[in-house]
Amino acid sequence: MIQINTQKGTVTKNGKEFNLGSPEAFKIVSDIWLRSGWDVKYVYSFAWMGRPIIQLPEDIIRIQEVIFKLKPDVIIETGVAHGGSLMLYATLCKAMGKGKVIGIDIEIRQNNRKAIEEHLLYPYISLIEGSSTDVAIFEKVKSHVKPDDTVLILLDSNHSYSHVLNELRIYSSLVSIYSYIVATDGIMEYLVGAPRTNSDWEHNNPLKAAKQFVIENENFIFEEPDFPFNEGIIKNRVTYWPCAFIKRIK
Repeated sequence: MIQINTQKGTVTKNGKEFNLGSPEAFKIVSDIWLRSGWDVKYVYSFAWMGRPIIQLPEDIIRIQEVIFKLKPDVIIETGVAHGGSLMLYATLCKAMGKGKVIGIDIEIRQNNRKAIEEHLLYPYISLIEGSSTDVAIFEKVKSHVKPDDTVLILLDSNHSYSHVLNELRIYSSLVSIYSYIVATDGIMEYLVGAPRTNSDWEHNNPLKAAKQFVIENENFIFEEPDFPFNEGIIKNRVTYWPCAFIKRIK
């Protein structure tokens, strides 16, 4: 049971009361907001440079912070959809004066391909159609990466445990030291019972895959990127990507 009393400035959860100005209250309210946002399809209301980008605004800002700090030579994303995320990354590449974006999808719909290829940012983007876990597709991706490139990878295609774990095992070899492979949408684990979810999401999700990958691979750890600016008391992201940032350390 959760109760919010705006007059008192408190949130009560399971009998424990927290001041609205506390990190605990912020976490409780944020969790409600995330769940409500899922139910009303909040993320399906944004575009980046004209292309739909199905991401939370905070996730967009946080990945921008990471990209600007890393200044990668290559950004690889599995899962293209409408191309909004590719446009975000391409925008940053253009602004930084370096970098290119590789987008992989098992099916790039013709209307989306046309819109992406006609976009003013397309010179920064390469599209590869096919399963991200297919060896031949991986070799195509690999051909875009030079030995000394700084590489950032985001996994946003099929979110099943087995597929994400396979992607992690395959694409981790391309991640440069001190960069990340990002397993997005781990929030699935916490959404079971919500609209458009499946009962197996409790165990069949990217977060479980990420945890298994880190267990079996000593070259990678979970490490939250630092906030480059923070004058508040909140230290954690409000995100669809919990424990998503897997950093290569050696």
